Amino acid sequence: MRTPVVMILGMVFTPCGLLLNLISTLTPGWRLVKGFLDQPMDVVLYQGLWDICREQSSRERQCGQSDEWNYFQTEPVQAARGLMVTSLAITALGLLLASLGVRCWQDEPHFGLAGLSGIVLFVAGLFSLVPVSWYNHFLGDRSVLPAPDSPVTVEVSYSLVLGYLGSCLLLLGGFSLALSLAPWCEERCRRCRKAPSAGPRRSSISTVYVDWPEPALTPAIKYYSEGQHRPPPAEPRTTSKLKVGFPMPRPPPKAYTNPVNVLEGEEKPATSQGGSSSRSTRPCHSSLPCDSDL
Repeated sequence: MRTPVVMILGMVFTPCGLLLNLISTLTPGWRLVKGFLDQPMDVVLYQGLWDICREQSSRERQCGQSDEWNYFQTEPVQAARGLMVTSLAITALGLLLASLGVRCWQDEPHFGLAGLSGIVLFVAGLFSLVPVSWYNHFLGDRSVLPAPDSPVTVEVSYSLVLGYLGSCLLLLGGFSLALSLAPWCEERCRRCRKAPSAGPRRSSISTVYVDWPEPALTPAIKYYSEGQHRPPPAEPRTTSKLKVGFPMPRPPPKAYTNPVNVLEGEEKPATSQGGSSSRSTRPCHSSLPCDSDL
């Protein structure tokens, strides 16, 4: 069996989202601060969740800068630390479940386990999207995320963008894998329908049983003689199955009559005086054969 498309998409989006979230969590590029009055114009500060780096165009980047404004103690940074690490751990668990559920090296994947991994990965995407959105909401608020006053400016940096992309990929991959639950649910429903019931099934209230009487059969032609119908001889019944039908009306008995007088021309002849009789020799005028001809 080929691997379903939803599983392939989930197995592609999820590792990409995990990699982007990992880079976003570790790199110090959530916020870019520049425009310091007491520093050269090309000096910028990159603030992340764990470190602050100073970069100048003519020199290399220097990390491990001191936190002069208590940036790491703010609520968005503390919440982002915990939620991003939690998201990474849940993503790793979801990828493990997805690898066991998809099983590309076997004939059929485990749809239930693959769907469960999709739910876990979707939750991991939410865990990473919440801190990224919260941090971006208070990015320019100096009372929540402290920074020097104007003309110093703050901007979105690359780590925050990578966090957005990684969260969206996790959500898409988790949703795609969660669609694998559809075949699993369908199979479970089919098994439930095929399972025998615990007790006898009650008949429907709309079912009506009618005992139809056995109809009288029309007599056959061989039992017809002398102008009357004779019933067939009684035969033992070989089956107890009731027959449903309606008896056909019997035709009235009819006797066969010949409209031609076959005795025409065969009257007795006159008797002679001596008491003896002789047969008539006159020809038969009937269209039918006479007895004398026979």
